[in-house]
Amino acid sequence: MSQLTLTTGEAARPARRATTRWAPGPRGLDRLRAMRDLARAPLQFYSTMRERYGDVVGSRFGPLYVCMVFNPDGVGHVLQERHAIYHKDNADYRLLKPVLGEGLVTSNGELWLRQRRLMQPAFHRERVAAFASLMTDNTVRMLTRWHQAAQQRVPVDVATEMMTLTLQIATSALFGVEGTTLAEVVRESFTTVNRHVIETFAAPWKMLPVLRALPTPGNRRASAAQRRLDAVVRSIIAERRQRPGAGGDLLALLLEAHDEAGGMSDQQLRDEVMTMLVAGHETTSNALAWTFYLLSRNPTVAEKLRAELDRSLAGRVPTVEDLPRLAYPQMVIEEAMRLYPPVWTLSRTPREKDTIGGYHIPAGAVVVISPYITHRHPDVWEDPERFDPERFTPERTSVRPRFAYFPFAGGPRQCIGNGFAMMEAQLVLTTVAQRFHLDLVDGNDVTPEPLVTLRPRGGLPMTLTPL
Repeated sequence: MSQLTLTTGEAARPARRATTRWAPGPRGLDRLRAMRDLARAPLQFYSTMRERYGDVVGSRFGPLYVCMVFNPDGVGHVLQERHAIYHKDNADYRLLKPVLGEGLVTSNGELWLRQRRLMQPAFHRERVAAFASLMTDNTVRMLTRWHQAAQQRVPVDVATEMMTLTLQIATSALFGVEGTTLAEVVRESFTTVNRHVIETFAAPWKMLPVLRALPTPGNRRASAAQRRLDAVVRSIIAERRQRPGAGGDLLALLLEAHDEAGGMSDQQLRDEVMTMLVAGHETTSNALAWTFYLLSRNPTVAEKLRAELDRSLAGRVPTVEDLPRLAYPQMVIEEAMRLYPPVWTLSRTPREKDTIGGYHIPAGAVVVISPYITHRHPDVWEDPERFDPERFTPERTSVRPRFAYFPFAGGPRQCIGNGFAMMEAQLVLTTVAQRFHLDLVDGNDVTPEPLVTLRPRGGLPMTLTPL
């Protein structure tokens, strides 16, 4: 595993010039092939880059220098050790700003730090725990529909079901209302935006402002979807401004949040609500969909999961108080997110030149990190393609490098909603697994679709067998 060479101070400069070099990577015509491969199959592209060139890969694409960092030491260097010089003001995150604005996912510097501090109390463990019954109530209602589908022997698309469920939970937690109509608007609109973003990313010339402004069919669809999302969120915020102190939902907490500079503006509220609504439900739904897919493919693990739930819950709906005693469901979800991390790639840009693994990183470069690749790194994970929740016992977790596993990113910018997401995933999984056995419909070859998040391509059709 490559070691990090940090160069700071005047005394270190001569040594840096002697040891630092440009990272290996595609050169010449190989750059054009690399751009083609990245557009066609990004997961395979990053995997090939690591196998061919190593843990730090660099190449220049036009005026842009791109560096790919795959080993845990390098990931920790960017996300934790030198996080202060690595920001998100690059093309990847600018593509998300029309939807997410300057929310926590996309903002930088003092704005990000202020918003993080204002929002942190809303995600305190006790606050999050108050939403547990909302999560299980929505899941039980979904299972009532599933019983009807099971009686009629009709398969269900579990990926779509999880998306619908997590959206309903998100809208209820955010706004304190049953948001079926709102959830549908968000689901349809964000799917359109999601595909448009990844299509633009795969064809970098489309990022030019003049091309993004053209009234092409794709641009028009994305703009219309963004307007629908924006109108819904702004109308809810305006209505709640008229009823200060109403409700115990997340929006009420954000409206009450103040510091010495005051509270959030309507625009900042819009950006943070949109970020929580879109990013929150999308990641959790994909994590759950992949979990049910992997359980269907690994019946021994599924049997062990049901046995633990039978012993601990005896058929009753789980509560937040049960979760500390339910170690195996958590391990199942963690292993599913290892193999299929919902956020499969991240990027950062250094404000100043840096060194990673002995390789030069110029200021302004795009540094790409991929949980999908690092989570399968053969130097860290034995038999990395195998689904094995036992990897996440406390004993085995304690001896792994800190950034061998980072489904919620890491460092100061670790996802603020990770506690909410993990509680939701555990409660949904335990509620469903006690009542149904899910099998992938024969003949369906499920592959990952790397959009902004990692979805099962074409959905996840499964048959339901009540237990």
